[in-house]
Amino acid sequence: MIPAMPATAAKSRRAARPAARPASAAALRFGRLAVMGAVAVVILVAGVWGSWRTAPYVMLTKGREKGTVEVTSCSGEICSGPFTPVSQGARARGKVVLEKTVAVRKGRTYTVVVKPGTDEVLRSGPAGVLYSWVPLGGALLLASVVVAGGLRRTRMAWVLAGSGFALLTAAFVTI
Repeated sequence: MIPAMPATAAKSRRAARPAARPASAAALRFGRLAVMGAVAVVILVAGVWGSWRTAPYVMLTKGREKGTVEVTSCSGEICSGPFTPVSQGARARGKVVLEKTVAVRKGRTYTVVVKPGTDEVLRSGPAGVLYSWVPLGGALLLASVVVAGGLRRTRMAWVLAGSGFALLTAAFVTI
């Protein structure tokens, strides 16, 4: 300290220097990143898991029974109608069950794939593929919020949100 300098000025300079970051703050930051990263991964895995319930049937159609169904009746959450086979080896059925969504209407005909061992059918083609991945689209949107807020990775969050929005929009347009 310079003898002409008052003691209060020396104290204020010491206070202006940044304090060393304690180890506990670094541990908390690492813990936050680890937990939020795990939450984002769990959300994405749940989205894939939810989509995979129907996706293999409509995406991997080789060797499956393919055809059309004309919806003759709808009640509650299901619609039904006769199945007309299109693929070789498929057999005609008098009544198959199709999940009722906003895009399924009585009197319309849809291309479908039969779930093996059941009389349940799933929409096929681009509409069926995109509709089967809707749970993943929602998971991408939800994970983007976690990534932006918890991980503070805004670019990655925008990519996730954009992907989810594009998937949901494409599914909405094709159905």
